[in-house]
Amino acid sequence: MKKIYYIGDWAVQIGPVYAETSFNHAPKGLDVINYGHWLLDALESTGEFSVKSVPTWDFYNMQPGEYEKVLEEYDVIIFSDVEAKNFQLHPQFFNRQLFGTKVLTFSDRVKLTVEAVKNGTHMMFLGGWLSFNGEMGKGGWGRTPLREILPVECLEVEDLRESTEGFQAEPVETSHPILDSIDLSTMPPILGFNRVKPREGCPVLARWVNEGDPAITVGQFGKGRVLAYTSDPAPHWGCNFVFWKQYQRLWVNAAKWLTQ
Repeated sequence: MKKIYYIGDWAVQIGPVYAETSFNHAPKGLDVINYGHWLLDALESTGEFSVKSVPTWDFYNMQPGEYEKVLEEYDVIIFSDVEAKNFQLHPQFFNRQLFGTKVLTFSDRVKLTVEAVKNGTHMMFLGGWLSFNGEMGKGGWGRTPLREILPVECLEVEDLRESTEGFQAEPVETSHPILDSIDLSTMPPILGFNRVKPREGCPVLARWVNEGDPAITVGQFGKGRVLAYTSDPAPHWGCNFVFWKQYQRLWVNAAKWLTQ
């Protein structure tokens, strides 16, 4: 059984907040939400893949050596709404009690990711407000060496394209295994996506209708295969998408192609 490590698409909801007096504002409730459970369930549906889903903050908090073990153990790593700062920073950089007690450095997780792909670990980079270049550039993937293993080119400005009417995808390479038995014309409206540019040598499998921007692209970098899907596999952009009858088939196809 192939193993997939899925980072992102979790949230903590605090509240609602009640202002009971002029001096007492109290949150009533806390909920931890895994918006990625639809993708996890889809990937595990055939019994061919085992998925571990973790919040972005778990990735950020990994101690030295932990991420290296993940890269060695898992066949596919998924990043969804994981902005570049989670690769580049560590909580201990902000611990004032450690300042001056030792030299604070950690393994470069961007470098580890790039090297892992070239050595045969496969990746999915999925869209959202904190993916690709993202909202106000917060995603930042293209500003790091991750650009070496992305099958698209990130913009240098905010790349969000959103509409309450939604967007449809259309195939470009219908013969590709990822689109096998997939009818994109039945795909429900997507409420937004990250605008990116095609990358030379990386096939665009699908694009956004009337927009021209890539929706699904793939590439091979060294021994590793990489897929980019420029919208969100989860709500809110994907609040209709996750209930699509072919949602499961699309992601299983993608995982099979990556790990062939």
